[in-house]
Amino acid sequence: MTINFNLNDLQAFRAVAELNSFRKAAASLHVSQPAFSRRIEKLEEALGVRLLERTTRRVSLTAVGREFDRKVKDLLDELDQTLLGIRGVTTTRMGEVTIACVPSTVYYFLSQVIARYHAQYPKIRVKILDASANEVLTAVSRSEADFGLNFVGGQEADIEFSPLLEERFVAACRRDHPLAKRRQVTWADLAKYDYISVSKASGNRLLLDQALSNVQGLPQSIYETQHVTTTLGLVEAGLGIAAVPSIAMPGPDHPLLVSVPLTDPVVTRKIGLIRRKSRALTPAAQQLFDFLSESRAVRTKGAGRRRGR
Repeated sequence: MTINFNLNDLQAFRAVAELNSFRKAAASLHVSQPAFSRRIEKLEEALGVRLLERTTRRVSLTAVGREFDRKVKDLLDELDQTLLGIRGVTTTRMGEVTIACVPSTVYYFLSQVIARYHAQYPKIRVKILDASANEVLTAVSRSEADFGLNFVGGQEADIEFSPLLEERFVAACRRDHPLAKRRQVTWADLAKYDYISVSKASGNRLLLDQALSNVQGLPQSIYETQHVTTTLGLVEAGLGIAAVPSIAMPGPDHPLLVSVPLTDPVVTRKIGLIRRKSRALTPAAQQLFDFLSESRAVRTKGAGRRRGR
């Protein structure tokens, strides 16, 4: 008996099993939706069973489909691991890894790690979903990303949080601002100047509001943005000062921006790797996850005075 399907058909099935959507699964494999549907139909016809239940709103696995999904996942993971382990194959290995991350982690963590990963696996495509903390958590929870870099997720029952770095919030200002020459500043000091904050929808804003709930004399924002990068743009333009995570700041040689440690109180956040406890990473994703784990920091970033950090 000849089974008339191939590896592409199995990968298509795995994609729709994870994403519960033909549209999202087709996009993840970079094929058109009609071509994707034909792969699934071909697989079901070859097996002679129905693997998926389709409605106008969602796609779900049948009982046979759930059992087949477990076996296909093990098969593809084993094949992936075998290919990665064969000498000479790593440089031609194909695939994709999707990382969700808050934007401030891209410069500090991802750049050097991805460069090292790419040197070892040049054919593997790395997709970066830079989004808000809540969106990163959602992407990982829904398996839209293999794993994430985030400062939230440690309290979620189905999420594993592995700390990488603890960093403090700093005051961001221009080099010609009166606070720029200070060794440190308090939150009350910020209240004397035009202040720029991120919106209440931001994970950073929630963290700060909780940490400063009992602090008096806090600055009131004149401007409000959605993202820290936009906030820093306004600071650079001379429209005010802001409190931002230290890793969001540009390098120490930046011509305009400087950071000053914030005290009374010191507010910190922990950046870590997040992944679903119930989901095993593919070998390609696991390797990048391990590369990032090796970059684990051993001290609090921003503890001393650092210009531009």
